[in-house]
Amino acid sequence: MSKKGILVLENGDIFEGIAAGASTTKVGELCFNTGMTGYQELFTDPSYYGQMLVMTSNHIGNYGTMKADEENPKTSIFGMISREFSDKASRAISSESLQQYFERHNVPALHNIDTRKLVQIIRRQGAMNAILTTEDKTIEELQKELAEAPKMKGSELSSKVCTQTPYDLGSDSAKFRIAVYDFGIKQNILNCFLSRNCQLRVFPAKTPISEILAWNPQGIFLSNGPGDPASMDYAVENTKAILDKNIPTFGICLGQQILALAAGASTYKLHYGHRGLNHPVKNLINQKSEITSQNHGFGVDEESLKSNSNIEITHINLNDNTIEGIRIKGKKAFSVQYHPESSPGPHDSGYLFDEFLEML
Repeated sequence: MSKKGILVLENGDIFEGIAAGASTTKVGELCFNTGMTGYQELFTDPSYYGQMLVMTSNHIGNYGTMKADEENPKTSIFGMISREFSDKASRAISSESLQQYFERHNVPALHNIDTRKLVQIIRRQGAMNAILTTEDKTIEELQKELAEAPKMKGSELSSKVCTQTPYDLGSDSAKFRIAVYDFGIKQNILNCFLSRNCQLRVFPAKTPISEILAWNPQGIFLSNGPGDPASMDYAVENTKAILDKNIPTFGICLGQQILALAAGASTYKLHYGHRGLNHPVKNLINQKSEITSQNHGFGVDEESLKSNSNIEITHINLNDNTIEGIRIKGKKAFSVQYHPESSPGPHDSGYLFDEFLEML
């Protein structure tokens, strides 16, 4: 007999479905991803820390899980909601089913849900907190717990998901030497650098810039990660110091937001964010378009750039014209809001890693 699970939204809506994954209760911000594949990469992306993920693809779990598909050893999502859920893995090389994987990582899941209706609520009313339980709890208990949960806006989360100690990757004889600020980095970003003959030292999010410079890097990378960039004063101050020294710098996603804040711009929370493998972006420098992989709930405020002559917009989103790339005038620093490491997703944007290395 199937066990019931419940999802309660901040706006009062209630969804009942079939419980899967771990037997637990979690609270997080409700968001959705439009990708058709690569679910394990999504679930292990640290940028999803603190969020409940609605999958718009109907069938989740079909091909199970395996270690090679992880973007981080830990699962980042606080819960998963889908239309259909397979507790059996059809891929012969899978190490375990998604059910086993969620149980091991203590992630609750809910399926047999009208995800189209749920996505419409998020699109119309915006991203909001929700509570998901696969335990026996009353609606009143869930609503009380939900009301006490913190909001994503104003939350500093990078220090909760980043490495706690520096570590090295790549050969001492590599051509390039890059310091990586880990705000919640994905493994495939590191892979993209390593495949381009780079030596990396990955530092915790709150590492003082003096410690970074003591390693004598040729360039600095600002990674993706979760939470509100406006709450990360430590990262903004460190990035200001990097800009003052004009060290070659490249940022992705949260890294773009931090770079923009350091250059005098401001950020804002998007209505429901950009999350998927199919977002069209236009490169304003070469006038070419790219299909991109995206996962962000905050962006750079275009209004704040109108009186800021230090920042040039290099990429825009063709769905809503939001800022997808910037560079700092007179400095060796640029960034993009999307994910050129594309795991999962299209490979249109890999050239950005090459442009950064050319800058070195």
